[in-house]
Amino acid sequence: MSNSSSIRHFLLLPLADTRQLQLLHFCLFLSISLAALLGNGLIISAVACGHHLHTPMFFFLLNLALSDLGSICTTVPKAMHNSLWDTRDITYSGCAAQVFFFAFFMSAEFSLLTAMSYDRYVSICKPLHYGTLLGSRACAHMAAAAWASGFLNALMHTANTFSLPLCQGNALGQFFCEIPQILKLSCSHSKLREVWLIVLSALLYFGCFVFMVFSYVQIFRAVLRIPSEQGRHKAFSTCLPHLVVLSLFLSTAAFAHLKPPSISSPSLDLALSVLYSVVPPALNSLIYSLRNQELKAAVWRLMTGCFQKH
Repeated sequence: MSNSSSIRHFLLLPLADTRQLQLLHFCLFLSISLAALLGNGLIISAVACGHHLHTPMFFFLLNLALSDLGSICTTVPKAMHNSLWDTRDITYSGCAAQVFFFAFFMSAEFSLLTAMSYDRYVSICKPLHYGTLLGSRACAHMAAAAWASGFLNALMHTANTFSLPLCQGNALGQFFCEIPQILKLSCSHSKLREVWLIVLSALLYFGCFVFMVFSYVQIFRAVLRIPSEQGRHKAFSTCLPHLVVLSLFLSTAAFAHLKPPSISSPSLDLALSVLYSVVPPALNSLIYSLRNQELKAAVWRLMTGCFQKH
């Protein structure tokens, strides 16, 4: 029997058993992380430098790109290190940091997606009040609230999780430190506190989800009332990237955590965990860049300007 005070490190789930597959996973993760860094970095630079992109929609997109960068930099570097050096270790403090930052960026991302749905709702359903309802101060307050709620949620869960006594070993069934996997190592009845915290967070996020569904019901009703087909297409195209990103974020996370135990297997669980923790942050920038002509043009000008300087 051991407790959390005697645990100095955790053992993460290896991505592969053979050396060849480990190196293959390293190269795959390196490619995904470079794509995420490039895509999100270009969006951040284009929005920050392009004065015509200083609008609420692109302001929230910049914050979303920051949260995507943060989340992928929390999990992928350690997984790459372990694959390259054929190890499974992560320190106790390193594990706590991973739990905190992953929860922080994921919580902030969901809150930012909620704010972005409100932005689309006001833009399409209340266009005459857009400047009033979504002024620079209101946008700054909404973004600050998203980051602050993510910070408080992560702090609360991390502090509670790592205050539990751990007596079921130190091997985690995940390639990064995640709260449900750490709870499996606890034999304390006090882990019910963390379960209640998870339920409370789930209820809050369900409230955000209901708000987003309500927003899009109103948006679709407003779009269908637009007389011209061109007007309907233009209005809907501004919502499509947000809908795709939101669907990708929710569907991968929900299936990874709510799938039936009967279809669970180590390889499937690992694939799903990569799908919801690594793939969305890498794809979000691509989805927005391909669907938004203004952003695509700004990114192109940024890239061509850099090449001309060199």
